[in-house]
Amino acid sequence: MVRLSVNVNKVATVRNARGGGVPSVLEAVGACLDAGAPGITVHPRADARHITAADVRDIARVLAPLKGRVEYNIEGDPRPDLLDLVREVSPDQCTLVPVRAGEITSQAGWSAETPRAALARGIDALKAARIRVSLFVDAEDAPIRWAADLGANRVELYTEPFARAFERGRGEADRSFATYARAAELAHSLGLGINAGHDLDLDNLVVFRRLPHLDEVSIGHALISRALFVGLSQSVREYLDALADQRAG
Repeated sequence: MVRLSVNVNKVATVRNARGGGVPSVLEAVGACLDAGAPGITVHPRADARHITAADVRDIARVLAPLKGRVEYNIEGDPRPDLLDLVREVSPDQCTLVPVRAGEITSQAGWSAETPRAALARGIDALKAARIRVSLFVDAEDAPIRWAADLGANRVELYTEPFARAFERGRGEADRSFATYARAAELAHSLGLGINAGHDLDLDNLVVFRRLPHLDEVSIGHALISRALFVGLSQSVREYLDALADQRAG
């Protein structure tokens, strides 16, 4: 069963553009839960341009009674203040993501050439706190093997290249999907769980949902953008239905 984790960053982006508390991130989380979402994702960046540390704590309090039914996933670079916050609120999963100065959104997964020592200490500390660790990687052999060697529990495959290939037509999409399928098979053979995210939407998910061994997709921008026109609950249900088609098939 492929789980959907709804990334609510964009709700916080709109709130922060005006200041104050509207739209409410907690209200958005509630709408997602009411629609049946089995996961919530946030990515608190160092500049707090969308999700803040207060949001992280508030969402943790909302999700605490739902432990075991709804998973909480916190994404971010392994900076000390974020790792401290993650250990404080104890989510189900922490997805460690490389961050480039000035980026608007993530642009690539971890390189297998990334210095290991500090990252390994962060992974060990999170696992010691019983938090599942996922590393954001490209669909390539070297970073997947690197993630396994570092002791990660899962990888999250960076899917923007697949999304761009899908836009170029079904032939390009199928060739890109084959690359991701090989990467997923390798990750599975190394004992890693498999998540995926970045620019997945209702159109390209029809192809990507068939990825072997796929555990979870994290979707924010496309889902929240769709919600502007159909409402957040309806948008969540549409994505759940898209994944349910894969389960039924």
